[in-house]
Amino acid sequence: MTDTGLHIDETVPGHLKTGEPTTVYRHRLPTRIWHWTNVVALFIMLMSGLTIFNAHPRLYWGSYGANHDYAWLQIGAAEDRGYLRVGSVTVDTTGVLGRWTNPSGNTVNRAFPSWATIPSSYNLALARLWHLFFAWIFAGGILLYGLWSLASRHLTRDLVPPRAEIAPSHILHDLAQHARLRFPKGEAARHYNVLQKLAYCGVLLVLLPAIVLTGLTMSPAMNAAWPWLLDLFGGRQSARSIHFIAAVLLVLFILVHVAMVLLAGPINELRSMVTGRYRLPKE
Repeated sequence: MTDTGLHIDETVPGHLKTGEPTTVYRHRLPTRIWHWTNVVALFIMLMSGLTIFNAHPRLYWGSYGANHDYAWLQIGAAEDRGYLRVGSVTVDTTGVLGRWTNPSGNTVNRAFPSWATIPSSYNLALARLWHLFFAWIFAGGILLYGLWSLASRHLTRDLVPPRAEIAPSHILHDLAQHARLRFPKGEAARHYNVLQKLAYCGVLLVLLPAIVLTGLTMSPAMNAAWPWLLDLFGGRQSARSIHFIAAVLLVLFILVHVAMVLLAGPINELRSMVTGRYRLPKE
């Protein structure tokens, strides 16, 4: 996530000279702290979450789900082959999911491989400790950042696109420009384009709340305190499925985000997320 409360940094020599790059203060301190906290928290939560998923690598809809119930998604192994089944479609995933070879050379039947999980060995209790500890850090960061975004008007000023920008022609134009790897330059690079605004609003206002609330719904203690969560998501198993889907969408967002950073200029982008200062690309 990024902040576009951009200001010309007048302490940088030469930024007002014609043809010289302009340096702006792009990311405020709360944004930078939240960004790097999320990098650590999400990395550990995703990998520990895969260990938790390995305990029962099936997803259901409704309130109940067990080995003999129909699972809409399942990762497993049959004889000497690994597979991923979604609905009625089954894909062979031997060597990747379901059945793979560990670093010791032994063949293992487990949904996700050891290199993708925390801990690398199967330990459900320890994985839950890692997952829940960083989940509270993650949820607390969302709450604090959300309150700051509202108080500073960052959400309404920088992230919510105005009506003119959500016109189909405007969105299609930005899609075409990104497909050609033509990124904003000069003054246009000061602000988010409509694709970024829609993506960040979707993550901040939909994906992250869905991940937090479905995670709470899977807790028996929270079910006792807030039973309406079970009704909201249609049961604990539905909440688990939505939690998994939202996590997958978040991973896809992160992959696209990283790809865009690499294509737009990783040194400039990373420097801005560390120091806050960003050099506007020349037109």
